[in-house]
Amino acid sequence: MANSGGCFFDRLTEFSERGVTPLVVGIDPRLDRMPEAFLHTSDPLYCFSKAVIDGTVGLVPGYKINIAFFERLGYEGFASLKRVLDYIPSDMYVILDAKRGDIGSTSCAYAEAIFDYFGADATTVNPYFGEDSLVPFFEYRDRGVFVLCLTSNPGALDFQHFSVDKKTLYLEVARKVSSWNEKYGNIGLVVGATHPDELSILRKEVPELVFLTPGIGAQDGDLKVAIQYGRTRSGILPVIPVSRAIIYPEGRAEYSNLVRERTLFYIEKIDEQIALLDT
Repeated sequence: MANSGGCFFDRLTEFSERGVTPLVVGIDPRLDRMPEAFLHTSDPLYCFSKAVIDGTVGLVPGYKINIAFFERLGYEGFASLKRVLDYIPSDMYVILDAKRGDIGSTSCAYAEAIFDYFGADATTVNPYFGEDSLVPFFEYRDRGVFVLCLTSNPGALDFQHFSVDKKTLYLEVARKVSSWNEKYGNIGLVVGATHPDELSILRKEVPELVFLTPGIGAQDGDLKVAIQYGRTRSGILPVIPVSRAIIYPEGRAEYSNLVRERTLFYIEKIDEQIALLDT
C-alpha cells in the first residue's frame, strides 16, 4: 500500500459526492479474539488482517488500523503491519490510528514513521502538547490528521468536559483545531458517536471540519446523529469506523464471508440513515 496522491480530504469530498459509503473497517487484530485457525499460521496478525481485507475489499473505501495491536509484539508486529499495509489495494485509503503527540524532534519522528515509512493516508493525534507538537503532522499537506476532541469511551467525561471560566475543553479543542485548519487545510476531529448532544454542538461550532466518528457498533453509538451532525456544511460525510462488530462476527461460515456479511449490514444501515436525512 502506498499513498495514492492528492489531498486526503479532497478524496473524502469526492467520495461523498459519488455516494461512496463513509464506512471504514477497523482492523484491530487481538490474539485473544481472532478465530483459532489464524493462531496456527506463521503470521497470525497478517493472516487475520488479510482475511478481513479479502472479505471487505470493494465494499468500503478504506481501513482504520490500530497500530497498538501490532506494536505490542515489537519487531514481528511491525513487520506484520508492513505486510498488511502492502496488501491493501492502492486505491483504498488507510487511517493509521496511533494517537501520537509529543514535542519537537520526537513528533517529527512519529510523523515520519506513520507517513513516510508506513505510508498511511491519515492518522490520529493528541492535542495535549499544543500546536507545535502537531505541526510535523500538519506539514504533510496531502495526508489527513484527525485530532482527538471528544472520544467515544466513558472516561472522556474525566477531562474532555472540564470547564474553566465557562470554557469547555472539548469545545476549545475544536475551536483551536478549526483555526489550525485554516492554515493547513488537512485537519479533522475525532468525535465519538456516543455523544449525540455534543455532536450537534460541535457541528454548529465548526461547520466545515471533517469528523472521524468512532463508537458505532460495539459501543452503541448513535448512527443517525453521527451522520446528521457528522456531515459538514458542504456535505462531506463523516468517516465512520466499525471494528469489533465487523471483524469478530459469530457464525460457522468461512471467516471472510462472515466479515463481508457484517460489513454489508452496516453499509445498509448507513445508507438508510443518509436516505432519511436527504428526504
